[in-house]
Amino acid sequence: MASREQLAANAVAKERLVRQGELYRLSALRAKHEVINALQPQALLHGALEHAVGALQSRLGIFIGQGGGLSGLSFKTVLPYALTLGSWIARKRMWKPAAAAGVLAAVGAWWLMRRKPDA
Repeated sequence: MASREQLAANAVAKERLVRQGELYRLSALRAKHEVINALQPQALLHGALEHAVGALQSRLGIFIGQGGGLSGLSFKTVLPYALTLGSWIARKRMWKPAAAAGVLAAVGAWWLMRRKPDA
């Protein structure tokens, strides 16, 4: 027959195992809910937008230069204004003029970047 100390030690060990099992089940349940949340359309769109913004910022950083004049601007500060402007363009049905202006601005920027500075 086991002594009282051994029975108490077994009870403590059993209680610790029960608590560890509860923690494991809760962590598995939390991970399951995180995966379900990550597969929601809003979360997927948010992740895709963040990825696109990161790629755009890295390319614009190379294009403009890291210490350029637009270093204080970030995509998150410009996005509300860009969305407002895009909404206004859509309401006024000015897609073709806006697209033409965008193409002209891109060509102008490309031409300015390509020009060789005079000695």
